[in-house]
Amino acid sequence: MTSRNAAVYALLTLGALITLAPFGLGVLTSFTPARQFATGTPLSWPDPPTLDNYADLAGAGFGRAAAVTALMTAVIVLGQLTCSVLAAYAFARLEFPGRDQLFWVYVATLMVPATVTVVPLYLMMAQTGLRNTFWALVLPFVFGSPYAIFLLRQHFRTVPNDLIHAARLDGANTLDVIVHVMMPASRPILVTLGLITVVSQWNNFMWPLVITSGDKWRVLTVATAALQSRYDAQWTLVMAATTVAMIPLIVLFMVFQRRIVASIVVTGIK
Repeated sequence: MTSRNAAVYALLTLGALITLAPFGLGVLTSFTPARQFATGTPLSWPDPPTLDNYADLAGAGFGRAAAVTALMTAVIVLGQLTCSVLAAYAFARLEFPGRDQLFWVYVATLMVPATVTVVPLYLMMAQTGLRNTFWALVLPFVFGSPYAIFLLRQHFRTVPNDLIHAARLDGANTLDVIVHVMMPASRPILVTLGLITVVSQWNNFMWPLVITSGDKWRVLTVATAALQSRYDAQWTLVMAATTVAMIPLIVLFMVFQRRIVASIVVTGIK
């Protein structure tokens, strides 16, 4: 190994340590007794390690918040992928007046900050009687996103026309072409979009905080924030909640990391 390669690996290792250190400290704190954390230093090793912080989460209703978050995320991912695929196919392959103009106007909404739409969305949900319901959590996000539609539309335009013509000759209709031609050809990108949606919705805080109240439809992010005031900012409990919230995302990434790399290669080549 040359000195140049050694320096590059050293910098990469340092960057990885800086990135992972806060997560490691959070996990370490989650196993630390509250009394030790209050009297010792944050970097001290748990003596002894304890699971009391995780046990206290069950009594704080954290399990229900996790179930609500999982259900909300699943519904949004299914809705976003379905609607995004249909919309992207229409913008990529169907001919209708004003198609390109409508597409670019829709994509331009990416420039609008999400906070700008919070008040209008809240008023819509309140006036329709959906405030503090499950549907209020999912409806603003379930019908696709500009980023997903843009990415899929650009990929659909690169699928060879011969595949579509062959499917048409076999008697396939538009829905058959989408399901049996477009979606298999776009599997890596669909997996990546699904993971991006899972991460963004699993960590969504602003909208659930605004549109829900009480414990019934509280999600993980709001429940974790509530621990700081409800339990007088017991950081060992907060770190346990944060660790629990991270585990599903880490597992998903480890399971689908090959798909993510494949999607990056595909989009880079295209």
